[in-house]
Amino acid sequence: MARPLQNENIEEEKSPGIFQKLFFWVVIPLLFVIAVLLVIAFYTNTNVFEKAKELTTNLPFVASQEEVVDSLPIDSEKMVELQAELKEKEAEIAQLQTQLESANAKNQEALTTQEELEYEIEKLKNEQLVTKKEVTEIISAFEKMSAKEAAPILVAMNSNDALRILMELKSDTLSEILSKMAPADAAKFTEQLTQ
Repeated sequence: MARPLQNENIEEEKSPGIFQKLFFWVVIPLLFVIAVLLVIAFYTNTNVFEKAKELTTNLPFVASQEEVVDSLPIDSEKMVELQAELKEKEAEIAQLQTQLESANAKNQEALTTQEELEYEIEKLKNEQLVTKKEVTEIISAFEKMSAKEAAPILVAMNSNDALRILMELKSDTLSEILSKMAPADAAKFTEQLTQ
């Protein structure tokens, strides 16, 4: 009994699908017709590609060669404009780069000048400290001297240096030294001290 079922299955072969029918009824005959037409065109010396170009130029949705040629100058004009714009931008970049380099050079010069000035300030501070130390030592020496010895030395000195020393002395020591000076010298130094 199993055998008759197998025979029925074998006898009932599947019918061809839609794609097979389409292939057998449309695609194969179409390829055959195209092949026959190409053979005929070959023997009649007909250029199929030129005929296709002629037919496509008449189609409304396909651009003709003249339209394509007309659109090319616009593209080349745009290209020229873009190249000119590119050159302008490159020139602007070069100008900005030159300005940046000059600003950097000025900045470097300013930094160098600043370093030189800082060095000079430090040098002057050191000299001022040394001078102040020397003045302090001189003042302490004058304070240790007797007024009789200090008065003639101050009168003989440069008046600016003597005035600086007198300004730094204690008021007791200053009054004793001024009392041991000649009245004209004492008057001169007193007048300068009050100014």
